[in-house]
Amino acid sequence: MSPEFGLPGRGPAAGAGGMVAASHPAVSLAGARVLADGGNAADAALAMAALSWLALPGQCGVGGDAFVLLRRPDGSVAAFGGSGFGPDGGEPAFYRDRGLTALPLEGALAVAAPGAVAALAALHADSASRGLPELWAPAIAAAEDGLPCTAKTRADIVERRDALARDPGTAEVFLPGGRVPRTGEPVFQRDLGATLRRLAADPGDLYSGVLAERCVDALVDAGAPFSGYEWLASGRSAPEPALTCAYRGTTVHLTPPPTPGWMVAQQAGLCDGVLSGLPWLSAEAVHRMASAARIAFADRFAGCGADNDHWRELLTPSALEAARARLDAGDLPAAAPSPVPAGGDTTSMVAVDAEGRAVSLIHSLAFTFGARITVPGTGIVLNNRLGRGAYLLDGHPNEVRPRRRPLHTLNAWLVTDAAGRLLHIGNTPGGDGQVQWNTQLISHLLDHGHDPATAVAAPRFTVHPGSDADVLGSPPELRVESRLGSARIDALRASGHDVTVQGPWDGGGSAQVVSVAGDALLGASDPRQDGVTLGV
Repeated sequence: MSPEFGLPGRGPAAGAGGMVAASHPAVSLAGARVLADGGNAADAALAMAALSWLALPGQCGVGGDAFVLLRRPDGSVAAFGGSGFGPDGGEPAFYRDRGLTALPLEGALAVAAPGAVAALAALHADSASRGLPELWAPAIAAAEDGLPCTAKTRADIVERRDALARDPGTAEVFLPGGRVPRTGEPVFQRDLGATLRRLAADPGDLYSGVLAERCVDALVDAGAPFSGYEWLASGRSAPEPALTCAYRGTTVHLTPPPTPGWMVAQQAGLCDGVLSGLPWLSAEAVHRMASAARIAFADRFAGCGADNDHWRELLTPSALEAARARLDAGDLPAAAPSPVPAGGDTTSMVAVDAEGRAVSLIHSLAFTFGARITVPGTGIVLNNRLGRGAYLLDGHPNEVRPRRRPLHTLNAWLVTDAAGRLLHIGNTPGGDGQVQWNTQLISHLLDHGHDPATAVAAPRFTVHPGSDADVLGSPPELRVESRLGSARIDALRASGHDVTVQGPWDGGGSAQVVSVAGDALLGASDPRQDGVTLGV
């Protein structure tokens, strides 16, 4: 570890029979208990996902989205997509007729049908060894018995207090008696507990049963033009091939669209063979990665939508060669045109078992507490993915349209060797930071051979804006943690970057990484949040 970066002296966790990593200790413990009791990595991930709905309620929930990468014991890798459509009546004219120039970020008009439960149900059908009622029992108990409020959740509630107070469902749970819970005070989500019992018995109820009717009726009553048919269609998830790219002689597996996994592949293509020859986190290396990210975001904005294949063209050898030439010449694009910034939130987890099964799972409500509305009587907080992800720009391939999923920020990755053996698996939350930080993590591991603890704690840097609808047109800047050091920061400014210096650990994200080291597993959770990695 490099002392100049102020990295914690603590090394990675070790295990032989399996390993889990998540951003909340109770979530990690739920997964470790499943593995210790003979369950597999898919079982552990499913238990962790459900408990995180209670432990990290601002970051994820039944009303949100999820994406999963699964490596099976036979070496095959599959992706599971869980994101939904906006309303069938959501033509651009619907929003323009209401005087809008961009989709709202709160309320019913910000909501897309949730896909998380569909993706988890598909993972369960593919690889789980235990039933959902058993796997989700700890989450149901936490909902009914209360789970201590963390400092993170309390801060989320304080920041969103006014919006949470406007909705009776969120106010009852997160502002009991009209006040913000103390850190350590139990938060009860009894309506959500009853919903989880129902979904554990039949996940499809969220898409075609009583819960679906309640959700659609509540949104229609609030003015959103849902038909119910788009809700039903959003409940379909099945294993599909992962997107792959080569890097440093390995295969990197990534989640396909509507996730931006292809952007990690593009950045890898622009950096492979370059970063390994540069000093770790030197100004030149940071400049290279930041410039690659800037190209990826510009290319995404210029032509990508969830239902087109423009991204495939960007990954062809000729396109990568042309992009490398642009990068080498310093021909970097400007930020794309439009609105105003806001923050987002997500959480992720990793589980690996002794049979070589491995799961990288990431899920979100889009922004913290999503659209900040609940479905009455269910405890379901709804996402604001439509408002965050879709554009109101005439003719754009990511323009809001019925049966067009908005582009996503969520993505996950894993790395295998030439024989298909697992080497590394990971993820991080962080909006448009994800594709950048995931690329950085992969480089730390593969270009420089660092262990997971060093990789997740390394100084973080972020090109801003990305291509979220709410930040388009913000002035371009490179945000760096101060731990990168003044000499590197000065050199980056001299290279033409408008550098914004953040606090030493304020870069964002909460990365989780597990690596295979011979017969052992090594893993680490990001020190920027409350994460814990446990080996069994």
